[in-house]
Formats: sequence, C-alpha cells, structure tokens
Amino acid sequence: MAGNADIKIRIAGLCKQFGVKQVLRDINLEVPAGRKSVLIGPAASGKTVLMKCVAGIYQTDSGSIEIDDETVTNAGDSSHIRLMQSVGVLFQYGGLFDSLSVWENVSFKLIYNFGIDRTEARRVAIEKLAMVNLPAGTADLLPAQLSGGMQKRVGIARALAGDPSLLLLDEPTAGLDPITTAAINKLINHCSDKIGATVLSITSDMAAARREYDHLFMLHEGAVVWGGATSEIEASNNPHVLQLVHGSREGPIKMRLLGRD
Repeated sequence: MAGNADIKIRIAGLCKQFGVKQVLRDINLEVPAGRKSVLIGPAASGKTVLMKCVAGIYQTDSGSIEIDDETVTNAGDSSHIRLMQSVGVLFQYGGLFDSLSVWENVSFKLIYNFGIDRTEARRVAIEKLAMVNLPAGTADLLPAQLSGGMQKRVGIARALAGDPSLLLLDEPTAGLDPITTAAINKLINHCSDKIGATVLSITSDMAAARREYDHLFMLHEGAVVWGGATSEIEASNNPHVLQLVHGSREGPIKMRLLGRD
C-alpha cells in the first residue's frame, strides 16, 4: 500500500442504497495523488453515485471516505465546508444556474463559501474562463446563450475556481462532437497540470479513458471489479474490463433489456 502522501482519496467498505436498491457494495479503492484517474463501468453501475458520495452530496450508509487523510463521511457542516473548499466538481449535465450569468456561475463558490467580494470574484471568473479558452465577453452571458461545448467549458472553469487540489469530473465530454471532445480533454490535462490537481473523472469514452488517464477503476453492479494503471489493462486478463474497453458483445456484462428481469 502506498504511503499517505501518495493517496488523495481513500475509500473503504463504502455502501450506499436508495430504498431497497443497493447501488454501491463494499467499495474499496485508493486514488493516487497528483495523477489523473478515471471511473468506467456499464450504465447504472454506480459511478455517479460514488462520485457524489466523494463530493459529500450523498451520505454513505456505511464505510469511510478520506481526502488527504481527513474523513469526509458524516463530517459536521463546518468541517464538510472546509474540506470541500479544496474540491472542484463538474456535474454530468453542467449543473449551471440558469438565472445567473456565466461569471456568477464560475465564481459561485468564491462568493458564497470563500466570502470574496463580487468585483474580485468576477476578475477571477474571467481568469478561469480564459484558462478554458473562453473570451472575457462570455462572462456576462447567460448559460442559455451558450452552446453545449461552451457550457462544458464554463462548468470546468467553475470547477477550477479556488484552485482546488481535487477535481471531480462526471462525463466531461458526454454529448460533444469529436473535435470538441478532443479540445475538452486537452483542456482538462492543461488545467490539471497548471494547478497541480488530482483528477477523478467518469467517462464512457473508452479510447479517452485509456489515452488520457493514468489509472482506471471499473465498477460493475455497484462493486469495484478492477483497478490499476491504464497501461496494465490488456495484461489484466479481467473479462469485465476487457469486454468494456473493447466494446465486445460477449462477456460477463449482460445488457439489461426493458421488460426483462
């Protein structure tokens, strides 16, 4: 096991269910510090729920989550706010506030969590927008006035606000065309390198998962079935991982059809 300084996120025995539905079962994994890690898995395997547990959006039923050796699970309100100040989150569908301007979206945490005045917050927002190749004039637009790719960039800029040491990115390129996808992946790499952040991302793009990330964890039916360096995927001989990354019909992962058990 790596030393504490080498691990950014440590999850042990994590379980989560909604009603009678068990979504996560005994999750154990360690996310390396200062690297880019990715979560993959079939639809409804629990990836987004796991990320929201790490972000403190969902309370866990059992188990523990540590970030930089500090316990996140069931932390009090003040402790939770302090811990989350070093975390930037990109939601799958953007999660932008429709009624707020772009700059207010980007600087939301700076204003309401850090207490930064609006003039300085706007300046920082424009700085973060520049990091994701959006001009200063974008700052005063509303999210509805932006394309899907631009909204993704605003979401990344918001995640970067406050220079977090951990970035949680849920499907940062979902629904984008190949050119925009490549640009977003390049931006994530550039931004994470620039601020030195650890990245934990979810993606359904298997080519990007292998090409853009250092480590990979796979969930299937709410459990971790493999974890390791992306360079070791082929040598793993893990049938779940190999089926998913190669897009094979044959294997242990069975597609659930409507009307079937």
